[in-house]
Amino acid sequence: MSTSFPFPRRSPMRLTFALGALVIGVFALVPAIGVLVLSFTDIRGLPYLPVHWVGIENYTSFFSAAHFDYNLNAIKNTLVYAIVSTVVQIALALGIAVLLNTKLRGRTFARAIVFMPTVLGVTVIGLIWSLIFNPNSGPAATVWGWFGVSPAFFGDQHMALGLVIFVQIWSSLGISIVIFLAGLQGIPTDLYESADIDGASSWQKLRLVTVPMLAPSVTATVLLGIVSSLQSYQLAYVLTGPNNSATQLLSLAIFSQGFGGSASTGTSQSQGYASAISIVQFVIVGVISLAVLAYLRRREAKL
Repeated sequence: MSTSFPFPRRSPMRLTFALGALVIGVFALVPAIGVLVLSFTDIRGLPYLPVHWVGIENYTSFFSAAHFDYNLNAIKNTLVYAIVSTVVQIALALGIAVLLNTKLRGRTFARAIVFMPTVLGVTVIGLIWSLIFNPNSGPAATVWGWFGVSPAFFGDQHMALGLVIFVQIWSSLGISIVIFLAGLQGIPTDLYESADIDGASSWQKLRLVTVPMLAPSVTATVLLGIVSSLQSYQLAYVLTGPNNSATQLLSLAIFSQGFGGSASTGTSQSQGYASAISIVQFVIVGVISLAVLAYLRRREAKL
């Protein structure tokens, strides 16, 4: 019998894992199976309406000519949103974390400031940036006015998606910085001392010591960024509304179909169709996440 800490007996350990598996099954697996089942029905969530089994009709409707342009635009915007926000966020977070890991005056205060946007609600963030980018009286409009330009910002089809990505990066940058700071503080100082003895420059220490040792943190941050970006719709909804084609995301289409309805898709408030879009999104997120995880794991092994 094992007497190791924290489980001297096996029964508490089995009970703990059983409770964890039960929680995952009830709150994750059962809802996921429920969404899959609903995707084969025409349920609309209205009282007294019968629910029929429609097979793969919702899936064929998703790829049909009537919805193809709308859904293709949503998938394209979703991929651009996920890739750009993740790559820029990782680069910024790594640079800021390295800076905040040095012995700077006011370092603790600076860490609190960069993490502050993370604790704000989506509605508060939307209100702040809607006021800043108000095309009539916002500070951004004043600055652009100095150059004789008066853009509509979130109402501009060419700027809306870029601005939403900017706000997404601003609001979630703190989490990536915290992950990188934890990784930086776990790097042995002996490695930097050896690099100093060998005459390595600051850039060489960053490239040959810091980045390889942060590989697990990079993997975790990239996966978190991709998954959260592919599933994010709240900022696009709050800042630009549910039916702006420039910021139409796959997750926003699910919300519109499931709870708000969207005349542009031809199917208003269909929870069955929304469930089918959710399954398509799940497949896209799963394939991209597994591919990125496999690539980053191989990179970690090489480093």
